[in-house]
Amino acid sequence: MKLLLIHQNFPGQFKHLGPALAERGDQVVVLTPKVKEPTKWRGITILPYTVNGGTTPGIHPWLTDFETKILRGTACFDAALALRERGYAPDVILAHHGWGESLFLKDVWPDARLGLYCELYHRSDKQTTCFDPEFPSPTPDRDALRLRLKNLNNRLHEEVMDAGISPTYFQAGTYPDSHQKRITVCHDGVDTQRVAPNPSASLTPPNGRTLTSADEVVTFINRNLEPYRGYHVFMRALPDLLRRRPNAQVVLLGGDDTSYGAKPAKDTTWKQTFIDEVRPQIPDEDWARVHFLGRVPYETFLSLIQVSRVHIYLTYPFVLSWSLLEAMSTQCAIVASDTAPVREAITDGQTGILVDFFDIPKLVDETCALLDAPERRDFLGKNARRFAREHYDLKRVCLPRQLKWVDDLAKVHPPKHPRD
Repeated sequence: MKLLLIHQNFPGQFKHLGPALAERGDQVVVLTPKVKEPTKWRGITILPYTVNGGTTPGIHPWLTDFETKILRGTACFDAALALRERGYAPDVILAHHGWGESLFLKDVWPDARLGLYCELYHRSDKQTTCFDPEFPSPTPDRDALRLRLKNLNNRLHEEVMDAGISPTYFQAGTYPDSHQKRITVCHDGVDTQRVAPNPSASLTPPNGRTLTSADEVVTFINRNLEPYRGYHVFMRALPDLLRRRPNAQVVLLGGDDTSYGAKPAKDTTWKQTFIDEVRPQIPDEDWARVHFLGRVPYETFLSLIQVSRVHIYLTYPFVLSWSLLEAMSTQCAIVASDTAPVREAITDGQTGILVDFFDIPKLVDETCALLDAPERRDFLGKNARRFAREHYDLKRVCLPRQLKWVDDLAKVHPPKHPRD
């Protein structure tokens, strides 16, 4: 089978599926702006294309997002035309459509089946847009209008998609019924053999002290340290947590950028904003036990969750982080926010502890209680790993389902065509 993969930041969510398709004998080609020259990776041919131009000065701000998607879509369309002229015709196209690249690919290959990675449909209900009252929208009366336009990309893709795949039921459930009927829920998968408990793991933060599982390590991990992932809540819990746990070493992973939601005030970062807020409440000797590692190689991340005694995970009702499931796979005892996506993985008292996202005293209490209860940590951690292996194991559960999804997609007949 000939498969064309489209991803703005390849491999992204196709990290495991792409190589698995190539390994079983499928011809896999990738179009991505991430590379500058054609290259090979694990049996896959990766071809570059360039996105030119920028948003129009003075354009209505609600159209800026969609214009960037059109720019990416037309650039990918041009690259697809060049491939077609060389005689290439895929049987199946797999795309993460979130950036718009796949908008026009059915116009190039109308007989190809199009499968989309359905990450999120932007919801405009107040429970979503007003979840965190600390950061209210400057235009609450217009949020529904703005988000309706932000979903133009999703809506146009719905016309041409033959099937979708979504990593969680929460994420699939954000889509309208017309989408959901064609969406299979299957996570990207966790390599639970590699992401496993390791009693001999160690980590050395910048201060030079080596941390092991014998230390009282509390961890917090995000791609970027920002409110959408509860960074402000965690930081406000630090003064009390450090005071009550004089031996705790607190390690945070995450960049200084903003992945989701509004950016902070000019010339600062969310990371620094909340450091500045809580630092006056924390004595120097306690602050020395707080370690910001930034972004690190995967092996360093893995060592961190393997030495973690309690892992804290907080999120708005949004896309579920891979790091939570990986922490479960390493048998971490977890305290997490009681929000919809988290409840798919964490059952309170069984695979972790759930607390209200905004309840800082409860977050500290539950973390301290777990640190004082090794048998309870062991119970929760073993249950968490068992759940991760049963539901998210890459090789036994997720990858076979993904491959079946691709094979079923290839059998769809007749394929959908763009509407006039």
